Amino acid sequence: MLARLVCLLVLSCTVFAAAVRAEQARSPYAPVTDDPALPRILIIGDSISIGYTLGVRDLLKGKANVHRPPTNCGPTTRGLEQLDAWLGTGNWDVIHFNWGLHDLKHCDDEGVLVAVGEGHQQVPVDQYSKNLEQLVLRLQRTGAVLIWRNTTPVPEGAKGRVPADVPLFNQAALAIMQKHGIPTQDMYSSVLPRMEQLMLPKDVHYNENGYQQLAKTVAAIIEEQLAGRE
Repeated sequence: MLARLVCLLVLSCTVFAAAVRAEQARSPYAPVTDDPALPRILIIGDSISIGYTLGVRDLLKGKANVHRPPTNCGPTTRGLEQLDAWLGTGNWDVIHFNWGLHDLKHCDDEGVLVAVGEGHQQVPVDQYSKNLEQLVLRLQRTGAVLIWRNTTPVPEGAKGRVPADVPLFNQAALAIMQKHGIPTQDMYSSVLPRMEQLMLPKDVHYNENGYQQLAKTVAAIIEEQLAGRE
């Protein structure tokens, strides 16, 4: 009887460990083993991009190696500090990137999200523009095709962010992208009329269907840019 219990315990532990490994392998942060015959894609962005990374990876399976930094890329200030590490030493064919939601959010002196009026905007739009300009110049040095994904809508009632700030930041970013000839994926306009269907209530994040829809649009524009290189 005791031997049977031990066997069951060992089997349970083995199954659990296998499930954990499978879950880790499905993480957006999981390392990607490149197929050298396929182009290399890098997705840079905050939690919105984390939410669609796996979907993009699935949709481009057999077509591209889809990577992302193993972190939330946060505001432009974090980008300036860590972009070189995220880019690494390899070559990239396409880089799909965004900063914005963490720049326009309101936080306290510790960087913690707070209600509007209780703190300060993490990166005001003028400084955001300057930071983004520097980031674009660094990204251009990679020689990759660049795709800017603009900042997604903020629903009414979402803590620490003002919905009307998003178009201001997107307009600032658009001016930079037009200056450098970088295409913009206008995810803001795509999501705006479907916020109730795609997003969580009073939250900048998305439901499962929402992330699936975002992934489809990201995969499509990456494929379009890859086709343009052929």
